[in-house]
Amino acid sequence: MLLKIVMSDYNSNFPACNMNFMLITNEPELAHYAESCGVSRIFIDLEKIGKQERQGHLDTLMSNHTVSDVAKIKKCLSKAELLVRVNPLYEGTKKEVDDAISGGADWLMLPMFRRAEEVEQFVALVDGRAKVIPLLETYEASQCLDVIVCIPGISEIYIGLNDLHLDMGLTFMFELLANGTIDELVKTIKDAGIFFGFGGIARVGEGVIPGELIMGEHHRLGSSSVILSRTFHRKSMDVFEFKANIDLKVELEKLIMAGEKQKLRNDAQVLADHCHLQNVVTEFTGRKLK
Repeated sequence: MLLKIVMSDYNSNFPACNMNFMLITNEPELAHYAESCGVSRIFIDLEKIGKQERQGHLDTLMSNHTVSDVAKIKKCLSKAELLVRVNPLYEGTKKEVDDAISGGADWLMLPMFRRAEEVEQFVALVDGRAKVIPLLETYEASQCLDVIVCIPGISEIYIGLNDLHLDMGLTFMFELLANGTIDELVKTIKDAGIFFGFGGIARVGEGVIPGELIMGEHHRLGSSSVILSRTFHRKSMDVFEFKANIDLKVELEKLIMAGEKQKLRNDAQVLADHCHLQNVVTEFTGRKLK
């Protein structure tokens, strides 16, 4: 049976789309351009602790963002919200939180937690000064999600497919969508009445799992946010290179149009699309789903 779709808690400054598209950048001109194209959250990534050890063998981008970028980006935004991912909890977390909030962060994201107590501690440090979005990306965190969703002060939960699939010993991050793991996590989150997002998304027609197929999964599950993957910037270093590589407004409109069509699917069509995703994942990994 088709899961009931929850209305998204999208940024009301962007009424044309009920999906919060997020772009990771610390370049003010690029952030301003992305906002004008319909990106509703700009993402500053301060996380460095442990990331090289976890993802150094993968073709992933390592952030060079600093806390000074927060105020710099905030000044160039008029509609989009500013999300800041800090480091996993450590002795410097309080200062990171305070500095990010002073710089104008609307959202603070906690990565790589494994226990509910870590989320409780983080919520206490934020103390209502910004919205809190835990980034669920460890197996241990998935096992105590029923406790985490009961913690007061959480505005949204984001499921990080990259680190979570590594932590669970899988080889492809979209296996988590295909094998039912995300469905189970989402049920717990939705039962608690909390908004959520997951993974990254490629352009329409691009990627092992193209953007339109992932958009279909977001609509199937009732997600309200997604990070735009590297196919949206081709590792561009500035706004000029970015514009030369992509018409962001057009590409976002393609995703939105795909999403609008997917909202009209019946149960059989939703199931067929999900089965197609499972088949693509199985073919890519060369093994049956676990």
